[in-house]
Parts: sequence; C-alpha cells; structure tokens
Amino acid sequence: MDTLIHKRIKQVLKGDQNAYSDIVKSYQQSLYHVCYRILGNQQEAEDVAQEAFVRAYINLHTFDPKRKFSTWLYRIATNLCIDRLRKKKPDYYLDAEVPGTEGLNMYSQVAIEERLPEEEVERMELKDRIHYEINRLPEKYRTVVILKYIEELPLQEISDILDIPLGTVKTRVHRGREALRKQLGDV
Repeated sequence: MDTLIHKRIKQVLKGDQNAYSDIVKSYQQSLYHVCYRILGNQQEAEDVAQEAFVRAYINLHTFDPKRKFSTWLYRIATNLCIDRLRKKKPDYYLDAEVPGTEGLNMYSQVAIEERLPEEEVERMELKDRIHYEINRLPEKYRTVVILKYIEELPLQEISDILDIPLGTVKTRVHRGREALRKQLGDV
C-alpha cells in the first residue's frame, strides 16, 4: 500500500489534485477512529480528521518519502487532537445519560453482537469502566495507551507520531498501564 500512496503523493505534487482523494479514501476510516478514540466525540473527531487531511495536503511537499505516510498523517492528527484537548475541558462524558431517555447512555447506542443478556451487561459495564478510566488518565498517558492498546500501533510508530523518543513512549505506556491498573483496582 505504501508504494501506491507514494505514487499518489508524486502525482499530487505534480499538480494532479484528484490523486489526493485516493489517499484520503485509504486512510479516512482509520484516521477518524484514532481521533475518535482520543477525543471521544464524533463531531470533533470528524473535524480533526478533516483538518489533518487538509494540513497534510498543504504540507505534502514537506513529507519525507523515506518514511511511512500513515505515521506522518497520524502524527498530524494526534497533535491536532492534543491541541483540541488542551483548549477544551470536557463538558460531556460517554457514560452520561442520553437526554430524553431513561437510564440510557451513549454506549447503549452502539450496535453489538448477540450475547446472553448477563454477559452483555457485564461486558458493557467493563467497557464503560475501562473507557472512563482511560479518559481519567493524564493526557500524555491517555494518548499512548489509546495508540498502543486500542489502535494497536507499534511503539516505534507511536514514537514517530508523537515525536518523542522511543524510551519515553515505553515509559509512558508502562506508567499509563500501571495508573490504569490502580484506577481499575478490583476489576
């Protein structure tokens, strides 16, 4: 896939603006998911993902073709997410009740596979608790935990995305995991 992306980048740099749509299609869903996991809000994640694509397009001439495009793009998006988190304190929570309903939260709106009701309730409660506790982590730990354990990115790629040394990433993953373990306690 990298070969195709690098070919499209060359076409864009030569003036073929339509080639960029292929790049966007290739990364649209995965970039949105990274943004959503970091921000926890659909509209903000869509906005940030779109802004990341715009910034990548504007700065495409600065991209180093020796590197992975996805790492460069994720780095742009992650930095935009971090900036957005710093500017805005959360005024919503995914486990908050949906207005106009009785006892339903945003997680109840997610489609799920068929399971026994008891298993589903336990799974939903655990998922809610884990997401809640991840969101309580300090920003620097939350970001690496999401990229490592939810997005399943390799440590080196996280290092490249966040532009921090690999050792720092390892430390933050370890400390974030330990903080999460302490927060979850009895689970």
